[in-house]
Amino acid sequence: MSRGWETVIGLEVHCQLGTETKLFCGCASRFGDRPNTHTCPVCTGQPGALPVLNERAVALALRAAIAVDGAVAPVSIFSRKNYFYCDLPKGYQISQYDRPYCEGGSIELASGKTIRLQRIHIEEDAGKAIHDRGSTTLVDLNRAGIPLIESVTHADISSADEAVEYLTRLKEIFEFADVGDCDMEKGSLRCDVNISVRRPGEPLRTKVELKNLNSFRNVKAAIEYEQSRQVLAYESGDERAFPVQETRLFDAERGVTRTMRSKEDEHDYRYFPDPDLPPLVIDDALLERCRAEVPELPEARRRRYRSDHGLSEYDAEILTGDPALSDFFEATVALGAAPKQVANWMQGEILRALGSEEFEAKTLADLPLKPQALADLVRVIESGTVHKSGGRKALRWMMETGRSTAEAVKELGLEQVTDTGQLDAWCREVIAQNEAAVADIRAGKDKAIGALVGGVMQASKGAANPKLVGEALRRLILETDG
Repeated sequence: MSRGWETVIGLEVHCQLGTETKLFCGCASRFGDRPNTHTCPVCTGQPGALPVLNERAVALALRAAIAVDGAVAPVSIFSRKNYFYCDLPKGYQISQYDRPYCEGGSIELASGKTIRLQRIHIEEDAGKAIHDRGSTTLVDLNRAGIPLIESVTHADISSADEAVEYLTRLKEIFEFADVGDCDMEKGSLRCDVNISVRRPGEPLRTKVELKNLNSFRNVKAAIEYEQSRQVLAYESGDERAFPVQETRLFDAERGVTRTMRSKEDEHDYRYFPDPDLPPLVIDDALLERCRAEVPELPEARRRRYRSDHGLSEYDAEILTGDPALSDFFEATVALGAAPKQVANWMQGEILRALGSEEFEAKTLADLPLKPQALADLVRVIESGTVHKSGGRKALRWMMETGRSTAEAVKELGLEQVTDTGQLDAWCREVIAQNEAAVADIRAGKDKAIGALVGGVMQASKGAANPKLVGEALRRLILETDG
């Protein structure tokens, strides 16, 4: 932090687990359905209703712990966290307190700095309160009871940029481990920030919690605003203006944080073990099954892409930014296509297609393109059967139709002309029209051949083989010169 201050940050990240049903009942955990249509006596807290733990949620939570190299406890306890809010009908949230299922773990940043995790625990989500209806608050309990894991870091983060990088790494790890969809727009990945500032060497000062940040941009902006606010408050010398322990919300439109409520201490929640739920026991067999389900994670893939496939750090980073993209790359290369060429096509035409109005595809799964089609396209371009410009046309057609490279080449007439007689005819026509360029070539300025090749490609409407065109032009110019 500038002006002789340093920032101390810890993150609490909530990730919704990718289950079909809620944590303690059989209600669907779908997003976006009509309000209050996925509720039952358990998730609405009716008297006498008893929770039953979702086994699938436990398996996904274990994957997350394994993926960050956390230590899984053989026995953990569910507790009741008591507080009243309109979207929490029971008056308490079932969570884990002093005995979570996972402790430790870490994530390494690009700089080599390690961000340590304190713990990951399982808990249920609260409902959703909507306060933008004037004096009326609306409550949707569809989200109440959805399974979450909350990962809590040590206060190892020193800047907004480090916080965003940590979140990016954590999100991609959870996505590759198939823990959940981690869609921040839907609220299935949310971040709380604990932040304070101090002079180097000082003890920690009062921390402030920034609640429910749902985008990387908001995390960065909220941290940068809050650290400046706290520094200015301390530098004012007015103790009445000093930060107090509280929860604040980030107003994205104004770019400021504002007070939400005073921050509760742990004793305010009156935690105690939930009497309706037995201890969670994790045996070695279950743990090993979950370990076998965790695939190669992003950082390991990036290293392999650089060492085995010769890709740049940038290429490897882009390809591992999304599990579907990385898996598509893997499948295409496994079919024998050149890795660098596959990477270029994926980062160019394919990524441009995603989110474009023309294709209306948000993810790779929305495109009908298959790895075999891309592998075949790379091969026909390398062999000279199709020019790269024709390859772009073929790829767009295949992304629209889902059909093969062979069909695209035939349907679009993309196979390059290699017939010597036809190539010579095009070349003679261009030579006759470009006397200056021909003179430069005869004078030893070989770069001038590019303009002539371009002219032939234009005359042939891209059908001529450019390598053979260059050879024919040199041959014909030398013949004429002789």
